[in-house]
Amino acid sequence: MECGWGKVTISQVASIYIGGTPSRSVPEYWGGEIKWASARDVANCASRYIRDTQESISTLGLRNSAAKVLDKDTTLITARGTVGAICMLAESMAFNQTCYGLVAKQNTDPTYLYYALKASLSEIATISYGTVFNTITMSSFDVLKIPHPPLAEQRAIAHILGTLDDKIELNRQMNQTLEAMAQALFKSWFVDFEPVCAKAQGRDSGLPKHIDALFPESFEESDLGDIPAGWEIVSIEDLSKRVAMGPFGSSIKVSTFVQSGIPVISGQHLNHTMLEDNDYNFVSPEHAERLRNSNIFRGDIVFTHAGNIGQVAYIPDTSRYERYVISQRQFYMRCDLAKTSPLFIVYYFKSPEGQHMLLANTSSTGVPSIAQPVSYLKTIKLRVPTKPLIDEFDKLIHALHSRMSKNSEESKTLADIRDTLLPKLLSGEIRVKDTEKFIKEGIT
Repeated sequence: MECGWGKVTISQVASIYIGGTPSRSVPEYWGGEIKWASARDVANCASRYIRDTQESISTLGLRNSAAKVLDKDTTLITARGTVGAICMLAESMAFNQTCYGLVAKQNTDPTYLYYALKASLSEIATISYGTVFNTITMSSFDVLKIPHPPLAEQRAIAHILGTLDDKIELNRQMNQTLEAMAQALFKSWFVDFEPVCAKAQGRDSGLPKHIDALFPESFEESDLGDIPAGWEIVSIEDLSKRVAMGPFGSSIKVSTFVQSGIPVISGQHLNHTMLEDNDYNFVSPEHAERLRNSNIFRGDIVFTHAGNIGQVAYIPDTSRYERYVISQRQFYMRCDLAKTSPLFIVYYFKSPEGQHMLLANTSSTGVPSIAQPVSYLKTIKLRVPTKPLIDEFDKLIHALHSRMSKNSEESKTLADIRDTLLPKLLSGEIRVKDTEKFIKEGIT
């Protein structure tokens, strides 16, 4: 080791606890005030700290199970399934037996322990074993070793890396707020018709005059109930230039992947309104050309029709690539830009009404799926405002999305810096006092 830092096993520097699950047959054990984390919660945690869990347990459930409540800053690591996913507790909570809780001992900083484990994930994979699932056992922590500098150095390293992660988390929270603002605007204008209601009642809509003038002052009857006067009921087929499926499953498989080329979109890229440009498999341009009917571009809207159904996202103008190929579980819509916009359509299908319509033709057998997705999507009808109003909506949402894109790009840069610094700081190759220059150079 650099700087004379030795290595210690995890069991030497942390107390290790395994979680538990209350009996599912006792309703009183569940839905209580104690958050209860599972391996899925840990694996899906988007930041260093886990704050939310899918389930909770009662005090009675805690007392009648092997579950334990550990304090804030405990590190959780998944023991089976997705082995080695880690996070820190943002508050006291319990967890199940798919996770271990690691509580730092007196000579170890809790945040340093988290980062040292994070840097050792490749080693964790080599020591996990099992016949059905890869598994970390209690004895694994007697084998896995981490660097162990003096406590003051640990705290300094944790501070540097934690500051980077805190900024990444702040950007994520800002983007959540901006996305909530966009969804609220769509709901106000196109679901609740608040400006129209205000004008019909003789109240001020509160909007700038040029936008206020685009909203009518009354409603009229339609096949979908009362709608603002002058709006239309239009099918997706009439609003699109193209709606098409992804390729057959045999057309995209591991053997067709190449190191670089045309990225293949899968469900992991469709978790938000804008496409998440991260970690793709690629096919060659020649192979993508053979799948030209499944090639999509900026402005196209992508849906998932099998598996994690209900996903919908659009490819923004700021996307990393100009062309993509969708997988066999996706289908897409290309808007007729003379009639509507991708932003209006994607926010419609993100709304409760749009999600209900999208999932109304779901098959209940086998893998969850939307039956005949292309033909069904074309039949969906929605309330469509005038094109000038859609254009004003686009301008406001584009401004929000531009800020979100900048935040995401900054977060990616910060994450790259963090991941570069992590092994260098742990080994002593770079000392804490030298990191400020390194970070400035990385950002610029």
